[in-house]
Amino acid sequence: MLKPTAIVIGAGIAGLAMARALAIKGYAVTVIERGHQATGASVRNFGMVWPVGQPAGKLYERAIRSRNIWKEIGGTGAFSFEQPGSLHLAHNETEWQVLQELYEQFKAERGVSLLTPEQVVGMSPAVVPEKLKGGLYSTEEVIVDPREAIACLPSWLKEKHGVTFLWGRCVSYIAGNTVVVGKHEQYSADLVFICSGADFETLYPEVFRSMPVTRCKLQMMRFEPQPGNWHIGPALCGGLSLIHYKSFSTAPSILLLRRRYEQELPGHVRWGIHVMVSQNSRFELTVGDSHEYGLSPDPFDKASINQLILDYLKTFASFKSNTITATWNGVYAKLTNGDSHLFESPEPGVYIFNGLGGAGMTLSFGLAEEIISGL
Repeated sequence: MLKPTAIVIGAGIAGLAMARALAIKGYAVTVIERGHQATGASVRNFGMVWPVGQPAGKLYERAIRSRNIWKEIGGTGAFSFEQPGSLHLAHNETEWQVLQELYEQFKAERGVSLLTPEQVVGMSPAVVPEKLKGGLYSTEEVIVDPREAIACLPSWLKEKHGVTFLWGRCVSYIAGNTVVVGKHEQYSADLVFICSGADFETLYPEVFRSMPVTRCKLQMMRFEPQPGNWHIGPALCGGLSLIHYKSFSTAPSILLLRRRYEQELPGHVRWGIHVMVSQNSRFELTVGDSHEYGLSPDPFDKASINQLILDYLKTFASFKSNTITATWNGVYAKLTNGDSHLFESPEPGVYIFNGLGGAGMTLSFGLAEEIISGL
């Protein structure tokens, strides 16, 4: 009996997660990618798989499922990963109040601990002890190097699930169940999934024009490997992260904290800056980021934004080496109505999967399983 067939357009994390979910359901899957490797937002991020940032309920459960899939695949040796957890820091009394409130909300269902300043410093040698009030530690977060993991996943999918990859093929249009590449190259399948990320005008532009979707540009940088394989411990987050993630918005004092930042750090609030640090298996540090929204983001990075990031970083973390080896920006599609993702069918058998915002690494694997199970 012949297998049902599916085509996935795009080899970023959303496309790779969809290819995996389809293959597990018994589809013969072909992934078509216009580049010769993934170069978009999926490789331009912290590599954080971040359940702590997802609100309770379906999104948190989806994040945990995705994290477990990352660990399952990484456990085969496909790529390196670590589960160091995350450490949110408080260096003023308002941040500390918010962390205490979040701990009370999280402690029944999440692996969290409220730490004294001495416990924080004992967990991470990178934390600045001056003015430190305490920290909220979560055991649940996993770190991968997105450059390594996204590059290795296609080989794993090919070997484990027989997924076919066609690189360097730009899709011109879709007609029914036929995908046309260039002028004459055609591929047909029972189902077609468009996972094109921030390049969402290329296929079905009229659908995207009707959707509440925009782009978000973020600026990031990488520090060289820390001398002597010095390890920072958990991923570190300054207090500004508390006003960024939905899971933290339920803290009663969060609006008070936001108003404090608006007065004390207006530039950071204006550019959506919240500073976090992750460390990969090569002991490099990834630092960022900012958030600029609009359909046509400025392609040029602002040195002033990078400086704001570095200035704030110094208030809560210090490293053996601060040598910057790379700076870049990433752009992803984001929904403006607060929804966690976009899943639309512009015609029978064709589906658009997009708009995960900055949570693609955290949610894609679990969400793709849910979508395929529901078809």
